[in-house]
Amino acid sequence: MRLALREARKGLGRTSPNPAVGAVIVINGEVAARGYHRRAGLPHAEVEALSRLGNHCPEGTLYVTLEPCNHVGKTPPCTQAILKSGIRKVVVGMKDPNPRVTGGGCAFLEAHGIDVTVGVLEAECRRLNEDFLVSVREGRPFVIAKSAMTLDGWTATSAGHSKWISNEESRAFVNRLRNRVDAVMVGIGTVLADNPSLTTRLKKGKGRDPLRIVVDTHLRIPRDAKVVTQNSSAPTLIVTGEGMAAPDCQPFRGGGVSTLACPLREGKIDLKALMKRLGEMSVMSVLLEGGAAIMGSMLRERLIDKFYLFKAPRLLCGDDGVPMAGGPGPEKMDNAMLLKDIRVRRFGDDILIRGYPAYKT
Repeated sequence: MRLALREARKGLGRTSPNPAVGAVIVINGEVAARGYHRRAGLPHAEVEALSRLGNHCPEGTLYVTLEPCNHVGKTPPCTQAILKSGIRKVVVGMKDPNPRVTGGGCAFLEAHGIDVTVGVLEAECRRLNEDFLVSVREGRPFVIAKSAMTLDGWTATSAGHSKWISNEESRAFVNRLRNRVDAVMVGIGTVLADNPSLTTRLKKGKGRDPLRIVVDTHLRIPRDAKVVTQNSSAPTLIVTGEGMAAPDCQPFRGGGVSTLACPLREGKIDLKALMKRLGEMSVMSVLLEGGAAIMGSMLRERLIDKFYLFKAPRLLCGDDGVPMAGGPGPEKMDNAMLLKDIRVRRFGDDILIRGYPAYKT
């Protein structure tokens, strides 16, 4: 199953809106074939592994990270391919979380005499597809918040200057994150202050640009902003309030740029409504790189699922910098947000803290 997980990771960032899945076929204790889901519309992991054995392996045991599908989508059901291959045992990491298909694949295989074991390395399999789990359960994207700050907690100086807090190694890691998500999102404040490109810049140019989302209630984005004018294979989506007139939005439409009108709440974009709309657009994961305003708003709406927080060995030594999140915070430390499942990693002198928010009920 660990080998199957390794195979599945090869497809991370490329399978949306499908999950990343890996499969390994073992015959007489030896790995005979491997496969992974490469992209939506292409063969699933089980089928790819079976094809390497001519779709016939009656002595084999199939290990797969996710329950085999038993419905017709863009590809035929994997259960049928497994049944025809003659495989007599299937080991599944986790059941499909989609309520419309949960248990269907395993039940079908068992009903046809195949020995099925479920739940092997289930926690690892669920972590692998944490974005898919949120997408099918809540109908919205899995949101990863990224922020770089000084040791005393500032993300920019009092003048809004932030280039660069983190080092090149940390920034290279962020580009790898962009390469694996469906979209990267910022608020209009970040565009006005930094004019970012929000593209993926990897060595040898192998990166894939994500959809760029700019939350801009009153359409203040300059027409020469990089996210509007740059040459990229990915589009830019400008999210405005429903009250913006169509003629105001027209100059930003075309050339890979589109606009999306969302309802307002207290004069700002209703972020829950926006996440719902993105889910309907099959956006499964979002990297939030916005400034303090949108970060604070997303936190208060409990829309952030994971954090990547970079701490750099710098001190502003003042009380007038820009914090990670704006807006009101708790009055007592007992009410501070806790992070769980913490992992710490170093990039040179920078420290990366990865964790998941433990929202209080």
